[in-house]
Order: sequence, then C-alpha cells, then structure tokens
Amino acid sequence: MLRGPIHLRHVLLWLLFAQTHADLPMCTESDYHFEYTECDALGSRWRVAVPNKADICTGLPDPVKGTQCSFSCSEGEFLNMQLQECQKCAVGTYSLGTSVAFDEWDTLPPGFVNHAVTTSIGDAPADCSNSTWTPKGDYITSNTDECTATLSYAVSLKKPGTVSFEYFYPDDNIYFEFFIQNDQCQSTDSKSRWMKTSESNFNKYRVELSSGNNVLYWRTTAYTLEGSAVKPVLLKNIAISGVAFTSECFHCKPGTHSATQGSARCTPCPAETYSNKGASVCHQCEQDTYAEAGSGSCKPRPACTNRDYFYTHTPCDSEGKTQLMYKWIEPKICSETLEEAVKLPVSGEKQTCPPCNPGFFVTNSSACEPCDTGFYSNGKACTKCPVGTEPVVGFEYKWWNTMPSNMKSDILRREFGNSGQSTAWELAGEYVYTTPGVQDTDYLILTLDVPGYRLPQSMLKDTERSELSRITFVFETTCTADCRFYFLAGFNRWSNDEVEHWKGSNSKQSYSYLIQSNSTISFTWTFQRTEEHNTERKYSADAAKIFSIHITNVIGGVASECRRCALSSAEASSACVPCPLGHYMVNGTGVCESCPLNTFIRADQPVGEAACVKCGPNTQRNKAHTACLSDCALEVQTREGALLHYNFSPLSNVTGFHSSPRFTSKGLRYFHRFNLGLCGTEGRVPATCVENVTESGREVKGYVCQSTVVPSDVRSQSTVSTQPFVIGDTLIGVTTDTALGSISFPKWLFPPAPVLPDVIFYYKSSETTQACKQGRSGAIRLRCDPSVTEKDLITLPSNCSEGTCDGCTFHFLWQSQHACPLCTTNNYREIVSACIQGIQKTTYVWQQPLQCYGGESLPAQNVSACVSLDFWLKFGVSMGTIAAVLLICISCYFWKKTRKLQYKYSKLIISSGTNECELPTADSCAIMEGEDAEDDLLDLTKKSFFTKMRSFSRERTSDGFDSVPLKSSSLHHKMEEEDSDDAYFQG
Repeated sequence: MLRGPIHLRHVLLWLLFAQTHADLPMCTESDYHFEYTECDALGSRWRVAVPNKADICTGLPDPVKGTQCSFSCSEGEFLNMQLQECQKCAVGTYSLGTSVAFDEWDTLPPGFVNHAVTTSIGDAPADCSNSTWTPKGDYITSNTDECTATLSYAVSLKKPGTVSFEYFYPDDNIYFEFFIQNDQCQSTDSKSRWMKTSESNFNKYRVELSSGNNVLYWRTTAYTLEGSAVKPVLLKNIAISGVAFTSECFHCKPGTHSATQGSARCTPCPAETYSNKGASVCHQCEQDTYAEAGSGSCKPRPACTNRDYFYTHTPCDSEGKTQLMYKWIEPKICSETLEEAVKLPVSGEKQTCPPCNPGFFVTNSSACEPCDTGFYSNGKACTKCPVGTEPVVGFEYKWWNTMPSNMKSDILRREFGNSGQSTAWELAGEYVYTTPGVQDTDYLILTLDVPGYRLPQSMLKDTERSELSRITFVFETTCTADCRFYFLAGFNRWSNDEVEHWKGSNSKQSYSYLIQSNSTISFTWTFQRTEEHNTERKYSADAAKIFSIHITNVIGGVASECRRCALSSAEASSACVPCPLGHYMVNGTGVCESCPLNTFIRADQPVGEAACVKCGPNTQRNKAHTACLSDCALEVQTREGALLHYNFSPLSNVTGFHSSPRFTSKGLRYFHRFNLGLCGTEGRVPATCVENVTESGREVKGYVCQSTVVPSDVRSQSTVSTQPFVIGDTLIGVTTDTALGSISFPKWLFPPAPVLPDVIFYYKSSETTQACKQGRSGAIRLRCDPSVTEKDLITLPSNCSEGTCDGCTFHFLWQSQHACPLCTTNNYREIVSACIQGIQKTTYVWQQPLQCYGGESLPAQNVSACVSLDFWLKFGVSMGTIAAVLLICISCYFWKKTRKLQYKYSKLIISSGTNECELPTADSCAIMEGEDAEDDLLDLTKKSFFTKMRSFSRERTSDGFDSVPLKSSSLHHKMEEEDSDDAYFQG
C-alpha cells in the first residue's frame, strides 16, 4: 500500500529538479573550463567540462576522448583544450611548454601554501601569524624571527622533471632548507637540504623531480640570539619542468616584453625604457626622466650633486705620471640641466705615480711587473737575494694605481642580482675606496684570490704548526647611516664564512687574521651603506677605504725582503734548511742556537732569541718544540710545607656542559655550550665546537670552545648549533695563583675554597676579534670536593651568567673528587680497640674533613692476640701475696737476729764483774766460734707457748730493759718454770 505514495514522491522530486534546471541559462565558454581525467591503464583519458561555479548554468558539453597521456607542448606553446592541440603564445605572453614558472611576487601565486609555527618549547608559545614568507614584487622574503616559516607548492608531474630557483642567503643566523616529499611522503635526505650561504650574489639551485606527486618545501628559522638584525632569505624565479602541458600563456611582467609569437620567455627592457604588463615593446622615457633596466615606469631625474660622481686614476704613462679623472656614476640618473645641479670637475690633472708595490719593479713603460723567483724589491728595482738568505714571499698591496690581477670588484643589488654598474671599488693611489652605488642597499664587493700557501724552506714542516699564513689589512669607514663592513674568508667567493664585521664609522685601524688551512684561498670585503630600502640615493657619501693588504707565504707570491737562513752545508751554493728542533736562528747570521730548557719556538718568529718562549708553570714543551703541554699531573707545596700530588687524568677527556637557559623576545630558548679539553700530551683529542645551520659545517678546535645551541626539531635533530669560536687553543700554565700573565681570576667570581687551594688552568687564543684585540682567554678553576661523584660539575660565575664579564676572558669552576690531591698515609689515622677475650682489633679511618681522592687506600683492619686485664689483675694479686709473705719472712729473720744480739748483750752485762758502771772490753762484737751452737741449744729447748709468754713478760725490768739471766741461773730458772708448769697442769 505504500508503493503508490513513494513513487509519487519520486516523481514530484524529479519534476522539481527539472523545473530548477529549466530556469538556469545555457552555459557559455566563460562559465566552464576543460580538464582531463586520470589516465587509465592504456594511457588514455577523457576531456570533461568543469563549471567554474556550481549551479550557474546548464548544458555543459559532453565528455569526449582526450589526447594520449604522453602528449605535450613545446616551449612558447599552450594546449588549446577546446581544439585539443598546441598553439603558439601571442605577443606579450610566454610559455615554458612542459614547465611552469613563477617570477612575479606581487601576491602569493595560486597553488602556494604559506604558514608559520613557533619553535618555542615554553608554556607560552609565540604568535607566528605574521612570520610567514612575504611577497615583494620581484622576489619573496622569509621571516627574520624565531618562528619556522614554510612555503610549499604541490605539483603532479607526468614525467620526470626538475625544479630550479634562485635564492639569496646572506646570514647564517637563519637556517634555510629546501626539501621534497614524494607521493609516499618520503622526504629528501637531510644532508642535501642545506642551502649554501651567499653573501655576494643570488645562488641558483636545481634538483631532479620524479614523476607523480611532488610537494616542494622552502623552510626558514631565524636565531636572533644576540639581538642583532637578521638578513632574510630572498627567493625568486621558481621554475618547474615535467608537466605535460600548460593550458594558457603567461603575460610578461612590467619591465619586460615579448615581441614575437611563441616566446618561451620575456626580455627585460633596457635602461631608459619601460613597459607595462603584457607588453610587446618597450617605450622610451621622456626627457628629464630615467628608468633602470627592467623598469615598469620612468622616474624624474634629480639634480646632480657631489655624490653622483667619483674620481679615479689612469695607469702610469712613460713619464711616470697619472691623471686624475672624474666620472659620473653609471648608469647616470641625475640631470646637469637643472638650476641647482653641479658640474663634473675637469679631469686630466697629472700627478706623480706612486711607486710599485713591494716585490714589483717599474718597467720602461712605467708599468709594474713582479720580480723573478729569488729576487726582492721595495717597489723600484729587483735585487737578487744574497747567499745564505731566502726571499720572504707573499703579497703586499699598499699603492693603488692599478687593480691587482688577482683582485676583482663588483656590485650586488639584492633585488635584481648583479647591478649594471661594473666597478664597486675605485683606485685612489694611497687607498682603494667604495664608489657610490645605484642604490644605498647595494653590496660593494672586493675579492682577493690566492692559489695557496707554502712555508719557507727555513721553517719546519710539522703538522702542529698552526700559522700557515696571515692576512693583515688596514681600513677605515665613514658613515652617516647604519653601514656595515664585512670581512669574509673561504674556498671561493661563493662559499665563504664571515670572519668579522664592523658597524658605522670606524677610524683607521688594522685587522689581522690567522690562516690555518690551504682551503682558505678567497677573501672578500663587502660594504653596504644601509639595509633600509630607498628609491633615492641618500647615503652615497658613505664609504669604506682599504689602505693596505698583506698576506704571507703565498704560492707564486713576490718578495719585499730576504732573510738569513740556516744552510744545509758550508758550501756557498747550499740550500736553506730549517734549524733543528728547539733551535732559533741568530739575527742576520744564519747560525742556529739552542733554546733554553723547557721553551718552545714561536711559529711566527723563528729568528732571534725572542723566538724562544718559556713554558708556563707546571707545563712541558712538546716534542716538536711548538707548544707547551700538561700531562695532567701536578705537585703543590702547601704553606705548612706538605707536598700534595694531583692527577687530573680522569678529567682530561673532552667534557661538555650548557649554561643556564636564555630566551629571546619570541620566547625561543637557547644555551651556550662549552666544550673543555683540560690537559693531555701529544695525540690528545681537542675540544671541538661546530656550526650545523649551513652546509659548510664549520668547526673550531682548541682546549676550550663555545657555541650557541638551540633545542629544535627543525632538521629532525635534537639541537641546532651555531656561532662557534675558540676561547683557548694554547695552554699558558697551571698554578694555584689567581693571576698568570695578562689573565687574572678574581676571587669574587666564585665562593672561596674551604680548605685546599684551587688549581687553575690558564688558556689563551691566538684568534683576535674587534672586541678582543688581544684574543680571547679562559681559566678553569679546579676545586677539590670528594662528595661530588659526577666528574662534570662545572659552573659559571653567578655575576656573569655567560661565563665572561667582558666578552673576552671566560671563567669556569670545576668541582670534582678527581680535583683532590692523591691520598697518602697522612690522610688517615688508626683506632685500636680494647682487648676482648684475648683479641685486639686495629681499624684505620680517614681524617675529617677528607681532602683527598685516590692514591693510598685505607689499610685493612688488623686483628692481633692480646692479654686481658683479668690476667694481669690475678697476676698482680699473686705477686703481691708472694711479696707480702716474703716480707714477713724477712722481718721474722731479722727479728730473730735482733734477739740474738740482745742475748749477747745481756750475756756481756752479766759477765762484766762487780763494777756496775764498767763494761768489760769486748774483744769482738761478732759472735765467736762456738757460740752459735750454744745459742741454738738454748733456742731449741722446748717450752710451751704459755711458758714462753710468761717468761717473756718477766724478762723486762721495771726500767724498761730486758733481763737476760746467765747460763747457770737460767738453767735453774728453767727448772723452776718446768716444776711450776707441772704443778699447774696437775692442779
């Protein structure tokens, strides 16, 4: 029952749809365009009509069979989709055939995607909405902040093709990469993404593309770490080949034209002409107006001023004269007919030619020619070097009458590439100077190229010698705007690195650069008046002057002097040879003398006793006599006279650490990374800092170096390292003193050491800069801390968070247990335990606070047998008892002897006779022979104990004397006593 209503509903919807389309007009050719479907397995496709907008017309053409997928059009042609055949482009237009080109950047061309993201890792990401690529007419510029700006374009190729573009990449503070993703989302190898820096011209880049889908990416990230302005990357003339066809021709941009049909490209209009967009001819500018080459309009000519001309000198004539010539800056844009205009000064004033440069001589035609090998000159005539001498070879330019053959000057206008002006630096006799450019933003470039370097025969050819060559120049800048003067060095003018730059006006000064590699053979001086673009010349009077350039040990160079050298033998024809190791040549004699002990030879001055440089404290010279080293061992005597032994070998390996994080205005976090190689002998691995932003991958090596590190995933790696430089490449000395030579280590930089003095390593760099004219230096303070188990606890001064307070001298505090002296027997003591059960233990412990590490180890616990206190107590009591018994026995013995003497005395009294007051004369006080027996008889007579006691009590008289009876009376008395005793017991 529901089928009827449903069918009726479908009918009503179909009628409504038909009525709606019936109300739409029929489509015209302007309402739709043709496209091809995807190719099938047989290489065929269909042409279909696609409306430009939905629901605006009806009656689109039916699909028809299209051309084969391999079909393509040639240059200067386009595919007419209506006819499906190739036709030539009309005048004023062009076509690349199987290519597409983008050379107009008034707006972002269709198909390009522009976006930016933040590189900040913090909680508050930066706003990067305005940090994208910006169209500037003839080119598109990158961002100059810490955001990552990406420009992308997707293209589908029917066959393998190429992509090419031109870029200007002047600043290595920006990371610039180009890579491609295919239809499997596989990207270009990261190593091939890096773009080379180009300080002086637009570089051209070309890479192959595979058929299928390709997405092109141009990506930039700036690192404005020091607050200086960053130059953006400029991109122009992007061309992609490999497309099957183009369905339309492109109009020539203003300033260009195509006069014939089927043009593959448009021709720029010459100077003094202009053209509009899609022009077939260029139009001449009216009077009192001018136009530069490739201009889309004419400008009024300003009145000529003193800034519109320059002066130069003609080559010397046969009379040795040169003419002072004045010339208008080309192309000439000023007008001499205006009332306030100045006239060109009269040329032709003759002046005396300056002499030739050292090593050259004046020919008959007053030209300067180089002297032959083995000759030298002061700029006039060549003289052969005397026997026993050798020429000092190099180039020294201090007179500027003609431009040297190995020097070239040109102008780079970054908006259009090379300028029409041919000369950027002009000769002025005593100096060479920058001429006024067409625009104030022009780069005025002077380049010097040399073939390479070779040390003289009298100098050692060892690998440790660092001074291969040296370039020194004297310059001056006069500016009213924010001008910049750059000095660059590298392999060639297109692949070089900035060495130093100066801003604003600078008084006449000298700068010297040490050349350490034979790959550094090109030097560039670049002057830019301002980075602010102006249509008029406002700062043409701003100029840079170079007075002299001197470079040493150049292959094919000339000699300005000859110096004595040591000879291989005493023969007159013998060749120069270097002095033996550890020897210097006496001035003007060619005789080699030995340097004092523990000294090394200066690389830049092997002549004279001053060439011998004494090694610093606690360092030893190397085998080549070119530097002083430390074997990481040290002995220090304290104030108390104790000798401390140090061994820093565990700290000798290269150690790296970061400073505390710092942030830019956009919130980009970055660090200063320091790499330290404390000590070591020959063959040690130096500390290395690298720059991985650009393709050059520049690296520096020494004892201490620094680079700026930014955590980033821009290049699919954890960090980006830039701005590397050496802090110290020479070890000056190792000591506990807080100053050594010109380097001082103030005590207030770090808290004082608690007990032991700190050991300080002093380093210096031979590389000078504008800010550090004496070179950079560094000091590492090693502090003993046995509680620190990590070997790389390194800190920077709290008052100078970047490690330096003046930008030239860097200070570090390295706390470690390996910075302590080696332990000795004086660093521990013994503890002896009590004797327990006949066992006594001796334990050894460290003296506190412990101020040593390694060296002598603690002896093991010692266990020994002993005698306890109980034994000695028992032994003492026993011995005391024996002594007491013995004393009693001795006392009894002497008491008995005393009794015998008393007896003798009593006997003597009895036998004295009637005289009471006279004693008989004793023949002897000794006991006579036979008396002992009698006495013994008396004493051995047995008596009871009580009888003896009573007799003893009766023997002492009232006067206190003992009564001693005579023998007879004593016997009688004895008998009475016995009778009394018997009666007593019977009773």
